[in-house]
Amino acid sequence: MIIGSGGREHAFTWKASQSDLVDKIFVAPGNAGTSLESKAVNIEISPNDIEGLVSFSKKENIGLVIVGPEDPLVDGITDAFMKAGINCFGPQSIGAQLEGSKDFAKSFMKKHNIPTASYESFTDADHAKKYIQENELPLVIKADGLAAGKGVVIAENYETAIKTIDEFISETKYGEASKKIIIEEFLIGQELSYIVMVDGTEYLPLATSQDHKTIGDGDVGLNTGGMGAYSPVPFVNNELDTTIKEKVIEPTVRGLSKDGISFRGFLYAGLMIDSNMNPKVLEYNCRFGDPETQPIMLRLKSDLIDMIQTCFSGCISDYNVKWDNKSAMGVVISSHGYPESYETGKEIIGLETLSDRNDVKVFHSGTRSVNDSILTNGGRVLCVTALGNDLNQSNENAYRAVDQIDWDGKYFRKDIGFRVMK
Repeated sequence: MIIGSGGREHAFTWKASQSDLVDKIFVAPGNAGTSLESKAVNIEISPNDIEGLVSFSKKENIGLVIVGPEDPLVDGITDAFMKAGINCFGPQSIGAQLEGSKDFAKSFMKKHNIPTASYESFTDADHAKKYIQENELPLVIKADGLAAGKGVVIAENYETAIKTIDEFISETKYGEASKKIIIEEFLIGQELSYIVMVDGTEYLPLATSQDHKTIGDGDVGLNTGGMGAYSPVPFVNNELDTTIKEKVIEPTVRGLSKDGISFRGFLYAGLMIDSNMNPKVLEYNCRFGDPETQPIMLRLKSDLIDMIQTCFSGCISDYNVKWDNKSAMGVVISSHGYPESYETGKEIIGLETLSDRNDVKVFHSGTRSVNDSILTNGGRVLCVTALGNDLNQSNENAYRAVDQIDWDGKYFRKDIGFRVMK
Protein backbone atom coordinates (compact mmCIF):
# COMPACT_ATOMS: atom_id res chain seq x y z
CA MET A 1 0.00 0.00 0.00
CA ILE A 2 1.23 3.48 -0.92
CA ILE A 3 -0.01 6.34 1.24
CA GLY A 4 -0.50 9.81 -0.25
CA SER A 5 -2.04 11.63 -3.19
CA GLY A 6 0.80 13.57 -4.83
CA GLY A 7 3.20 13.23 -7.73
CA ARG A 8 5.65 11.42 -5.46
CA GLU A 9 3.06 8.73 -4.71
CA HIS A 10 2.17 8.41 -8.41
CA ALA A 11 5.88 7.90 -9.18
CA PHE A 12 6.13 5.23 -6.45
CA THR A 13 2.98 3.53 -7.80
CA TRP A 14 4.30 3.57 -11.37
CA LYS A 15 7.62 2.09 -10.23
CA ALA A 16 6.03 -0.49 -7.89
CA SER A 17 3.70 -1.66 -10.70
CA GLN A 18 6.81 -2.78 -12.64
CA SER A 19 7.99 -5.06 -9.82
CA ASP A 20 7.57 -8.85 -10.04
CA LEU A 21 7.31 -8.84 -6.23
CA VAL A 22 4.00 -6.95 -6.38
CA ASP A 23 0.57 -8.43 -7.14
CA LYS A 24 -1.63 -5.51 -6.18
CA ILE A 25 -1.13 -1.91 -5.10
CA PHE A 26 -3.61 0.03 -2.98
CA VAL A 27 -3.08 3.80 -3.04
CA ALA A 28 -4.61 5.82 -0.21
CA PRO A 29 -6.16 8.03 -1.48
CA GLY A 30 -4.17 8.40 -4.75
CA ASN A 31 -5.19 10.60 -7.68
CA ALA A 32 -6.38 10.26 -11.28
CA GLY A 33 -2.89 9.16 -12.37
CA THR A 34 -2.36 6.41 -9.80
CA SER A 35 -5.69 4.81 -10.75
CA LEU A 36 -4.44 4.39 -14.34
CA GLU A 37 -1.35 2.35 -13.38
CA SER A 38 -1.41 -1.44 -13.74
CA LYS A 39 -2.01 -3.41 -10.49
CA ALA A 40 -3.14 -0.17 -8.75
CA VAL A 41 -6.45 0.64 -7.05
CA ASN A 42 -7.24 3.90 -5.27
CA ILE A 43 -8.92 3.65 -1.87
CA GLU A 44 -10.77 6.49 -0.17
CA ILE A 45 -8.84 6.60 3.09
CA SER A 46 -7.08 9.78 4.20
CA PRO A 47 -3.31 9.58 4.89
CA ASN A 48 -4.11 10.98 8.35
CA ASP A 49 -6.62 8.23 9.20
CA ILE A 50 -3.98 5.99 10.75
CA GLU A 51 -6.49 3.67 12.42
CA GLY A 52 -8.42 3.24 9.16
CA LEU A 53 -5.25 2.49 7.18
CA VAL A 54 -4.03 -0.11 9.68
CA SER A 55 -7.45 -1.75 9.80
CA PHE A 56 -7.67 -1.90 5.97
CA SER A 57 -4.13 -3.33 5.74
CA LYS A 58 -4.95 -6.12 8.19
CA LYS A 59 -8.12 -6.99 6.28
CA GLU A 60 -6.31 -7.08 2.91
CA ASN A 61 -3.15 -8.81 4.23
CA ILE A 62 -0.91 -5.97 3.03
CA GLY A 63 2.75 -7.02 3.02
CA LEU A 64 4.38 -3.59 2.74
CA VAL A 65 3.36 0.01 3.35
CA ILE A 66 5.22 2.98 1.82
CA VAL A 67 4.43 6.37 3.34
CA GLY A 68 4.75 9.37 1.01
CA PRO A 69 3.88 12.53 2.99
CA GLU A 70 5.46 13.81 6.19
CA ASP A 71 2.41 14.49 8.41
CA PRO A 72 1.44 10.85 9.04
CA LEU A 73 5.09 9.97 9.81
CA VAL A 74 5.31 12.69 12.45
CA ASP A 75 1.92 11.56 13.79
CA GLY A 76 3.22 8.01 14.33
CA ILE A 77 1.83 6.01 11.40
CA THR A 78 4.91 3.73 11.32
CA ASP A 79 4.60 3.09 15.07
CA ALA A 80 0.98 1.99 14.51
CA PHE A 81 1.85 -0.36 11.63
CA MET A 82 4.78 -1.85 13.58
CA LYS A 83 2.45 -2.55 16.48
CA ALA A 84 0.15 -4.35 14.03
CA GLY A 85 3.09 -6.41 12.70
CA ILE A 86 3.05 -4.81 9.22
CA ASN A 87 6.24 -3.58 7.53
CA CYS A 88 6.00 0.19 7.01
CA PHE A 89 8.80 2.04 5.22
CA GLY A 90 9.27 5.35 6.98
CA PRO A 91 10.68 6.38 10.35
CA GLN A 92 8.79 6.13 13.62
CA SER A 93 7.44 9.35 15.12
CA ILE A 94 10.61 10.17 17.08
CA GLY A 95 12.83 9.85 13.98
CA ALA A 96 10.38 11.91 11.92
CA GLN A 97 10.97 14.81 14.33
CA LEU A 98 14.06 15.54 12.22
CA GLU A 99 11.53 16.99 9.78
CA GLY A 100 8.67 17.66 12.18
CA SER A 101 10.62 20.18 14.27
CA LYS A 102 13.32 22.49 12.89
CA ASP A 103 14.48 23.12 16.46
CA PHE A 104 14.86 19.36 17.08
CA ALA A 105 16.82 19.01 13.81
CA LYS A 106 19.09 21.96 14.59
CA SER A 107 19.82 20.66 18.11
CA PHE A 108 20.57 17.22 16.62
CA MET A 109 23.01 18.73 14.10
CA LYS A 110 24.72 20.80 16.78
CA LYS A 111 25.08 17.74 19.03
CA HIS A 112 26.56 15.57 16.25
CA ASN A 113 28.75 18.25 14.60
CA ILE A 114 26.84 18.28 11.32
CA PRO A 115 27.45 21.50 9.34
CA THR A 116 24.45 23.85 9.22
CA ALA A 117 23.65 27.57 9.37
CA SER A 118 23.99 29.31 12.76
CA TYR A 119 20.59 29.89 14.36
CA GLU A 120 18.45 30.77 17.37
CA SER A 121 14.94 29.57 18.20
CA PHE A 122 12.15 31.76 19.61
CA THR A 123 8.63 31.50 21.01
CA ASP A 124 8.47 35.18 22.01
CA ALA A 125 7.93 37.69 19.18
CA ASP A 126 9.67 40.57 21.00
CA HIS A 127 12.80 38.49 21.64
CA ALA A 128 12.82 37.45 17.97
CA LYS A 129 12.53 41.09 16.82
CA LYS A 130 15.38 42.12 19.13
CA TYR A 131 17.56 39.36 17.59
CA ILE A 132 16.72 40.66 14.10
CA GLN A 133 17.80 44.19 15.10
CA GLU A 134 21.12 42.91 16.46
CA ASN A 135 22.04 40.82 13.40
CA GLU A 136 22.83 41.53 9.79
CA LEU A 137 20.18 40.92 7.11
CA PRO A 138 19.21 38.92 5.13
CA LEU A 139 18.16 36.27 7.64
CA VAL A 140 15.96 33.21 7.15
CA ILE A 141 12.85 32.81 9.30
CA LYS A 142 11.34 29.32 9.53
CA ALA A 143 8.27 27.91 11.24
CA ASP A 144 9.43 25.18 13.63
CA GLY A 145 6.78 22.64 12.58
CA LEU A 146 5.34 21.30 9.33
CA ALA A 147 3.95 23.92 6.93
CA ALA A 148 3.84 22.00 3.60
CA GLY A 149 7.16 23.51 2.51
CA LYS A 150 5.82 27.05 2.77
CA GLY A 151 6.89 28.11 6.29
CA VAL A 152 10.18 29.69 5.20
CA VAL A 153 10.76 33.40 4.52
CA ILE A 154 14.01 35.08 3.48
CA ALA A 155 13.87 38.45 5.25
CA GLU A 156 15.93 40.89 3.19
CA ASN A 157 14.73 43.93 5.11
CA TYR A 158 13.58 44.78 8.61
CA GLU A 159 9.92 45.29 7.60
CA THR A 160 9.63 41.79 6.10
CA ALA A 161 11.28 40.28 9.17
CA ILE A 162 8.91 42.01 11.63
CA LYS A 163 5.84 41.16 9.50
CA THR A 164 6.89 37.49 9.30
CA ILE A 165 7.57 37.21 13.03
CA ASP A 166 4.14 38.70 13.78
CA GLU A 167 2.41 36.41 11.27
CA PHE A 168 4.19 33.28 12.48
CA ILE A 169 4.20 33.73 16.27
CA SER A 170 1.51 36.30 17.11
CA GLU A 171 -1.04 35.42 14.41
CA THR A 172 -0.02 31.71 14.29
CA LYS A 173 -0.21 31.67 10.47
CA TYR A 174 0.62 27.94 10.44
CA GLY A 175 -1.12 27.09 13.72
CA GLU A 176 0.99 25.13 16.21
CA ALA A 177 3.73 24.82 13.57
CA SER A 178 4.67 28.51 13.76
CA LYS A 179 4.27 29.20 17.50
CA LYS A 180 8.00 28.53 17.65
CA ILE A 181 10.34 29.87 14.96
CA ILE A 182 13.96 29.45 13.93
CA ILE A 183 15.97 32.44 12.72
CA GLU A 184 19.14 31.44 10.92
CA GLU A 185 21.93 32.89 8.83
CA PHE A 186 21.31 33.23 5.10
CA LEU A 187 23.53 30.82 3.16
CA ILE A 188 24.73 31.47 -0.38
CA GLY A 189 25.44 28.73 -2.91
CA GLN A 190 23.77 25.96 -4.90
CA GLU A 191 21.00 23.89 -3.36
CA LEU A 192 21.12 20.11 -3.60
CA SER A 193 18.73 17.34 -2.61
CA TYR A 194 20.69 14.33 -1.33
CA ILE A 195 18.44 11.36 -0.60
CA VAL A 196 19.45 8.02 0.93
CA MET A 197 17.66 4.86 2.02
CA VAL A 198 18.35 3.86 5.63
CA ASP A 199 17.83 0.35 7.06
CA GLY A 200 18.34 1.33 10.70
CA THR A 201 22.14 1.23 10.73
CA GLU A 202 23.37 1.37 7.12
CA TYR A 203 22.44 3.60 4.17
CA LEU A 204 22.33 3.58 0.36
CA PRO A 205 22.74 6.88 -1.53
CA LEU A 206 20.25 7.47 -4.34
CA ALA A 207 20.63 9.76 -7.35
CA THR A 208 21.27 13.46 -6.70
CA SER A 209 18.66 16.05 -7.65
CA GLN A 210 17.97 19.77 -7.47
CA ASP A 211 14.58 21.28 -6.63
CA HIS A 212 13.21 24.73 -7.52
CA LYS A 213 11.24 25.98 -4.53
CA THR A 214 9.93 29.41 -5.45
CA ILE A 215 6.93 30.10 -7.67
CA GLY A 216 8.62 32.51 -10.09
CA ASP A 217 11.28 32.24 -12.78
CA GLY A 218 14.74 33.22 -11.55
CA ASP A 219 13.95 31.92 -8.04
CA VAL A 220 11.67 34.80 -7.06
CA GLY A 221 8.34 34.92 -5.25
CA LEU A 222 6.74 32.76 -2.61
CA ASN A 223 7.99 29.36 -1.52
CA THR A 224 6.05 26.35 -2.79
CA GLY A 225 6.23 22.59 -2.35
CA GLY A 226 8.54 22.61 -5.41
CA MET A 227 8.04 23.69 -9.04
CA GLY A 228 10.44 21.33 -10.79
CA ALA A 229 13.53 19.18 -10.36
CA TYR A 230 16.16 17.36 -12.34
CA SER A 231 18.57 14.47 -11.78
CA PRO A 232 21.53 13.94 -11.67
CA VAL A 233 23.18 17.21 -10.57
CA PRO A 234 26.24 17.91 -12.76
CA PHE A 235 28.35 19.72 -10.13
CA VAL A 236 28.31 16.73 -7.76
CA ASN A 237 31.63 15.01 -8.52
CA ASN A 238 33.16 12.09 -6.59
CA GLU A 239 34.98 14.42 -4.22
CA LEU A 240 31.84 16.37 -3.24
CA ASP A 241 29.85 13.14 -2.98
CA THR A 242 32.42 11.73 -0.53
CA THR A 243 32.41 14.99 1.48
CA ILE A 244 28.60 14.89 1.78
CA LYS A 245 28.69 11.28 2.98
CA GLU A 246 31.47 11.91 5.50
CA LYS A 247 30.28 15.26 6.88
CA VAL A 248 26.49 14.91 6.66
CA ILE A 249 25.03 11.47 5.95
CA GLU A 250 27.27 9.23 8.08
CA PRO A 251 27.16 11.48 11.18
CA THR A 252 23.36 11.71 10.77
CA VAL A 253 22.82 7.95 10.55
CA ARG A 254 25.35 7.35 13.35
CA GLY A 255 23.82 10.12 15.47
CA LEU A 256 20.32 8.65 15.17
CA SER A 257 21.69 5.29 16.33
CA LYS A 258 23.59 6.89 19.24
CA ASP A 259 20.44 8.72 20.32
CA GLY A 260 18.54 5.43 20.37
CA ILE A 261 16.42 6.33 17.34
CA SER A 262 15.82 3.41 14.99
CA PHE A 263 15.41 5.02 11.55
CA ARG A 264 14.21 2.94 8.60
CA GLY A 265 13.06 4.91 5.58
CA PHE A 266 14.09 7.60 3.13
CA LEU A 267 16.29 10.34 4.57
CA TYR A 268 16.57 13.54 2.56
CA ALA A 269 19.21 16.14 3.33
CA GLY A 270 18.46 19.51 1.74
CA LEU A 271 21.95 20.98 1.33
CA MET A 272 23.55 24.28 0.39
CA ILE A 273 26.88 23.85 -1.40
CA ASP A 274 29.09 26.94 -1.10
CA SER A 275 31.70 28.21 -3.57
CA ASN A 276 34.37 26.07 -1.86
CA MET A 277 32.18 22.97 -2.41
CA ASN A 278 31.43 22.61 1.30
CA PRO A 279 27.94 21.34 2.22
CA LYS A 280 25.69 22.72 4.96
CA VAL A 281 22.33 21.21 5.89
CA LEU A 282 19.35 23.50 5.25
CA GLU A 283 16.79 20.92 6.37
CA TYR A 284 16.08 17.24 6.80
CA ASN A 285 13.07 15.49 5.32
CA CYS A 286 12.12 12.01 6.47
CA ARG A 287 10.64 10.99 3.15
CA PHE A 288 11.32 11.38 -0.55
CA GLY A 289 11.02 14.90 -1.94
CA ASP A 290 8.27 15.97 -4.33
CA PRO A 291 9.08 16.78 -7.18
CA GLU A 292 12.54 15.13 -6.83
CA THR A 293 10.95 11.66 -6.71
CA GLN A 294 9.64 11.95 -10.26
CA PRO A 295 12.93 12.42 -12.18
CA ILE A 296 14.75 10.03 -9.82
CA MET A 297 12.17 7.25 -10.32
CA LEU A 298 12.32 7.80 -14.10
CA ARG A 299 16.08 7.09 -13.93
CA LEU A 300 15.92 4.16 -11.48
CA LYS A 301 16.52 0.83 -13.26
CA SER A 302 16.46 -1.33 -10.11
CA ASP A 303 13.31 -2.71 -8.48
CA LEU A 304 12.19 -0.15 -5.88
CA ILE A 305 10.21 -2.75 -3.91
CA ASP A 306 13.20 -5.11 -3.76
CA MET A 307 15.31 -2.21 -2.46
CA ILE A 308 12.77 -1.40 0.25
CA GLN A 309 12.40 -5.08 1.22
CA THR A 310 16.20 -5.22 1.62
CA CYS A 311 15.92 -2.48 4.27
CA PHE A 312 13.84 -4.93 6.33
CA SER A 313 15.75 -8.14 5.64
CA GLY A 314 19.36 -7.30 4.82
CA CYS A 315 22.04 -4.65 4.58
CA ILE A 316 20.98 -1.88 2.18
CA SER A 317 24.53 -0.51 1.78
CA ASP A 318 25.46 -3.70 -0.15
CA TYR A 319 22.64 -3.22 -2.69
CA ASN A 320 23.83 -2.88 -6.29
CA VAL A 321 21.49 -0.12 -7.45
CA LYS A 322 21.31 0.56 -11.20
CA TRP A 323 20.55 3.91 -12.84
CA ASP A 324 19.81 5.14 -16.35
CA ASN A 325 22.78 7.33 -17.32
CA LYS A 326 20.43 9.79 -18.98
CA SER A 327 19.32 13.06 -17.44
CA ALA A 328 15.72 13.44 -16.24
CA MET A 329 13.81 16.66 -15.70
CA GLY A 330 10.40 17.22 -14.13
CA VAL A 331 8.42 20.43 -14.69
CA VAL A 332 5.50 21.02 -12.33
CA ILE A 333 2.34 22.53 -13.81
CA SER A 334 0.25 24.23 -11.14
CA SER A 335 -3.07 26.02 -10.83
CA HIS A 336 -2.84 29.78 -11.37
CA GLY A 337 -2.69 31.48 -7.96
CA TYR A 338 -0.79 28.68 -6.19
CA PRO A 339 0.71 28.74 -3.51
CA GLU A 340 -2.04 31.12 -2.40
CA SER A 341 -5.67 30.84 -3.55
CA TYR A 342 -6.51 29.00 -6.75
CA GLU A 343 -9.45 27.38 -8.50
CA THR A 344 -9.92 23.64 -9.07
CA GLY A 345 -12.24 21.56 -11.24
CA LYS A 346 -10.72 22.66 -14.57
CA GLU A 347 -10.65 20.03 -17.32
CA ILE A 348 -7.14 19.01 -18.41
CA ILE A 349 -6.67 18.42 -22.12
CA GLY A 350 -3.78 16.87 -24.07
CA LEU A 351 -2.72 14.11 -21.66
CA GLU A 352 -3.57 11.37 -24.16
CA THR A 353 -1.00 12.76 -26.65
CA LEU A 354 1.81 11.79 -24.25
CA SER A 355 0.60 8.41 -22.98
CA ASP A 356 2.67 6.27 -25.37
CA ARG A 357 5.99 8.09 -25.00
CA ASN A 358 8.95 6.13 -23.57
CA ASP A 359 10.97 9.26 -22.84
CA VAL A 360 8.15 11.23 -21.16
CA LYS A 361 6.00 10.36 -18.15
CA VAL A 362 3.31 12.65 -16.74
CA PHE A 363 2.98 12.16 -12.99
CA HIS A 364 -0.28 13.38 -11.50
CA SER A 365 -0.60 15.31 -8.25
CA GLY A 366 -3.74 17.41 -7.76
CA THR A 367 -6.03 15.57 -10.18
CA ARG A 368 -9.29 13.62 -10.04
CA SER A 369 -11.30 11.63 -12.57
CA VAL A 370 -14.90 12.57 -13.30
CA ASN A 371 -16.60 10.36 -15.90
CA ASP A 372 -14.08 10.32 -18.77
CA SER A 373 -12.42 13.62 -17.88
CA ILE A 374 -9.46 14.44 -15.68
CA LEU A 375 -9.91 17.63 -13.65
CA THR A 376 -7.56 19.78 -11.60
CA ASN A 377 -7.89 19.14 -7.86
CA GLY A 378 -5.02 20.98 -6.17
CA GLY A 379 -2.29 23.60 -6.34
CA ARG A 380 0.38 21.47 -7.96
CA VAL A 381 -1.43 19.46 -10.63
CA LEU A 382 1.08 17.55 -12.80
CA CYS A 383 4.81 16.93 -13.03
CA VAL A 384 5.80 16.41 -16.66
CA THR A 385 9.01 14.37 -16.52
CA ALA A 386 11.30 13.59 -19.45
CA LEU A 387 14.57 11.81 -20.18
CA GLY A 388 17.33 13.17 -22.39
CA ASN A 389 20.96 12.42 -23.21
CA ASP A 390 21.93 15.49 -21.18
CA LEU A 391 20.24 18.20 -19.11
CA ASN A 392 19.55 20.40 -22.13
CA GLN A 393 17.82 17.60 -24.00
CA SER A 394 15.73 16.48 -21.00
CA ASN A 395 14.75 20.14 -20.53
CA GLU A 396 13.75 20.42 -24.19
CA ASN A 397 11.74 17.18 -24.07
CA ALA A 398 9.97 18.14 -20.84
CA TYR A 399 8.95 21.61 -22.02
CA ARG A 400 7.82 20.31 -25.41
CA ALA A 401 5.54 17.90 -23.53
CA VAL A 402 4.31 20.68 -21.18
CA ASP A 403 3.17 22.60 -24.28
CA GLN A 404 0.88 19.71 -25.26
CA ILE A 405 -1.12 19.93 -22.02
CA ASP A 406 -3.59 22.70 -21.25
CA TRP A 407 -6.35 23.91 -18.95
CA ASP A 408 -7.82 27.22 -17.90
CA GLY A 409 -5.33 28.60 -15.35
CA LYS A 410 -2.30 26.46 -16.23
CA TYR A 411 0.96 27.88 -14.80
CA PHE A 412 4.56 26.62 -14.84
CA ARG A 413 8.08 27.94 -14.39
CA LYS A 414 9.92 28.24 -17.69
CA ASP A 415 13.45 27.96 -16.30
CA ILE A 416 13.81 24.62 -14.49
CA GLY A 417 17.51 23.69 -14.53
CA PHE A 418 18.64 27.27 -15.26
CA ARG A 419 21.23 27.33 -12.45
CA VAL A 420 23.41 24.72 -14.13
CA MET A 421 22.38 24.67 -17.79
CA LYS A 422 24.80 26.00 -20.35
